[in-house]
Amino acid sequence: MKSTLTISVALILLSSDAALPSLGLAQSKTSKPNIIFILADDLGYGDLGSYGQKKIRTPHLDRMATEGMRFTSFYSGSPVCAPSRCSLMTGKHGGHSFIRDNREIKPEGQWPLAANEVTIPELLKARGYATGAFGKWGLGFVGSEGDPNKQGFNLFYGYNCQREAHNFYPFHLWRNEQKVMLEGNSRGITGKHYSHDLIEAEALKFIRDNKDRPFFAYVPFTIPHLALQVPEDSLNEYDGVFPDDPPSAEGGTYVACERPRATYAAMVTRMDRSVGRILALVKELGLDENTIVMFSSDNGGAFGQVTKEFDFLPGRTAGTDYVFFASTGPFRAFKGSVYEGGIRVPFIARWPGKIKSGSVSNLPAANYDLQATICEIAGTAAAKDTDGVSLQPILTGKGKQRKREFLFWDFHGYGGQQAVRMGDWKGVRRNVHQGNTKVELYNLAADIGERNGLAEKHPDIVKRIEKIMAEQHRPSELFPFKVLDNGAARAVSVDRLAPHERP
Repeated sequence: MKSTLTISVALILLSSDAALPSLGLAQSKTSKPNIIFILADDLGYGDLGSYGQKKIRTPHLDRMATEGMRFTSFYSGSPVCAPSRCSLMTGKHGGHSFIRDNREIKPEGQWPLAANEVTIPELLKARGYATGAFGKWGLGFVGSEGDPNKQGFNLFYGYNCQREAHNFYPFHLWRNEQKVMLEGNSRGITGKHYSHDLIEAEALKFIRDNKDRPFFAYVPFTIPHLALQVPEDSLNEYDGVFPDDPPSAEGGTYVACERPRATYAAMVTRMDRSVGRILALVKELGLDENTIVMFSSDNGGAFGQVTKEFDFLPGRTAGTDYVFFASTGPFRAFKGSVYEGGIRVPFIARWPGKIKSGSVSNLPAANYDLQATICEIAGTAAAKDTDGVSLQPILTGKGKQRKREFLFWDFHGYGGQQAVRMGDWKGVRRNVHQGNTKVELYNLAADIGERNGLAEKHPDIVKRIEKIMAEQHRPSELFPFKVLDNGAARAVSVDRLAPHERP
């Protein structure tokens, strides 16, 4: 049980999402600010116009950047979905966080976040916020300790399971612990109900229903993650724009796509339209000046056909054309890698009257800073034992921004990887599971593409990075680095879960 969060008043007020709109607490400019955090799925750094995209239209997010602040050195907590979302929710980097890789629990769900982990919605719920999540969860199957309802959300609507989210015309979605069947969908290339549109509608309804009280809306859209699927009205917007658009084959759990480039662009533009609708509703309700809206991606852009350089990734023929769209900008690699292309992501924050319009920050920051940031905005304390630093001072221009010595990544997947960014220096360690402990060294100021290794020329810097890697890595029984942990950690099987946590 999460004893630190069992506040009787909060439980009485917030135990039922149905009761939230009836409280009748009118918002004012002096009330606690509303917080909306929108998370794209596998959106690359270069996929937005405000970050250099030339082929995909993203007018609403571009306007959000001109009306707010755009970060140029913002990072995800991990290069894949579940561990990145864990870092976001708990404020911990991969060396301390509970979930450090994607791990499925059948029949439907992922390894559950532990009961004693403290999440953003739990902290805000105790502060009197209505809390809702709309999109993809991926941090615990329905009924487990990682279930979003047990991690602080009054209302959840969307995909609990990441694998189920590999199709935009699913058989079902979830509303809390209720399975919502979608008649007319067959998990084919098309269907009756496009899941993104349903998720958008629920997010808008939550905002409208809670307009008279402080709310936290977490909107982890599934776009533009594979599969490549979009309704015809959006696809028609890009009809003939990319004439050389070869079909993609079916791959794994993903359906084939006749026009993958046009479809990918249309998906991103449709998501951008959803962002525009959220911003418009906030303004319509008179909540603009009391609402901060933030946008980011859970990791770097996805990959298509994988080159030999990244042989830890399976070959793909149904992926996105990240080269054609320059989805990862000038960076090396893509999703699954701790090189910049896998972890550097867009981050935009808009708050009229609080965040200066058209501002740009080069401060290195990561999604595990957002718990501390959101909590300070809401007027409450972040959880203990976190790695985040509040970004409120740089966002609002008030107070002194705390700067850290380094950012750290510790990723169990794709061969085992670690990375440290220390100023302009970036250290990368790959293939740890194969016994490699060698650190590659790059200077991002002179070599943003991480192509010119400098480890032999700067052994002193390598030693500092190795020290950080050793100190920041806490052994995990669930996701062990056997080489680094000297056998101290061991895998945990499903049998070791408590009966109520098993699928």
